[in-house]
Amino acid sequence: MIKAIIFDLDGTLVNTARDICATLNDSLREYGLPELSVQTTVKYVGDGAKKLVERAVGERADLVQKVYKDFSVRYATCANELSELYPSEEETLTKLKDNGIMLALLTNKPQSATDRVYAKFLAKFGFCIVLGQTEQYPLKPNPASTRAILKELNVSEDECVFVGDGEADIKTAAAAGLKCISALWGFRTGEELKSAGGKIFAKDYVELYKIILNNFT
Repeated sequence: MIKAIIFDLDGTLVNTARDICATLNDSLREYGLPELSVQTTVKYVGDGAKKLVERAVGERADLVQKVYKDFSVRYATCANELSELYPSEEETLTKLKDNGIMLALLTNKPQSATDRVYAKFLAKFGFCIVLGQTEQYPLKPNPASTRAILKELNVSEDECVFVGDGEADIKTAAAAGLKCISALWGFRTGEELKSAGGKIFAKDYVELYKIILNNFT
């Protein structure tokens, strides 16, 4: 029986693509670098802010540290005015909570930015744990942070499922011994997620709830 769900953030709980893209482009312009489209930006998201900047900067490796510092400052104070929840998400999270399932959030987004997004969009759902990029744990797909969440929630691997839209989420879940439900509404295609080892897929939050209700309870 599922007692807890660990959710990824960007592309899973909140569609932050346009805010990430806009903030990143502000930093790229600051250093005379080409801007990115939203589509390209989401392809670069998932492995932390530093890796995002490295991919965006491309061949100008000499500017990575400067752009990363600029982006980090800008995004830490981003108002997230271009971000939004996904269709049927609010109803689904509410029903999961009503069923006694604990909710946790695990992302490679820096903790300060994670806290701002959580406060604006997700605090009302009462997540038990909100964990972003810190010095305490390595980034996903390293399973250390996931195992720490399991320990804090006092649940076993069989009592928890991971929900995420990226390759790192699939690999993290596998490394930690959890089943992963891949979110097809996020930043990756079904084919990309299958190639990364995804086996369970939900097209939207309505289907996610049905999968959890019919297969894990």
